[in-house]
Amino acid sequence: MKINVIGGEMSTKEIDQYIDYARKKYVGRQISGMDIIIDGEFVDLKFYFSDTDFQHAYRSADYLVNDMNKLNDAKQKEFSEKQRHKVGESN
Repeated sequence: MKINVIGGEMSTKEIDQYIDYARKKYVGRQISGMDIIIDGEFVDLKFYFSDTDFQHAYRSADYLVNDMNKLNDAKQKEFSEKQRHKVGESN
C-alpha cells in the first residue's frame, strides 16, 4: 500500500493507526494507497482502491454481495441449495 503524508510529518506509529482504521472501515476492499493530508490540527484521508482485482459477487433476491456472510441464514441456505449451471451450458 502506498502512503503519502502531505502537509507535514507523521510518525510510523500514527501512520499504522490510520492504516488500521482504513482496513476496519473498508473490510473486504483492497486499499492500494492512502493520502494523509495534514491541515493544522485536522487530518483528511483519501483512499485509493484496487479495482483491477475481480471479487466474486453473489446474487440473491436482486441484490449483490461480495461475501456470503453478509446474507442472513435463510438466504445462505437458499443459495447453497440452488442448482448451479456451467457458463455456456444451455438449460
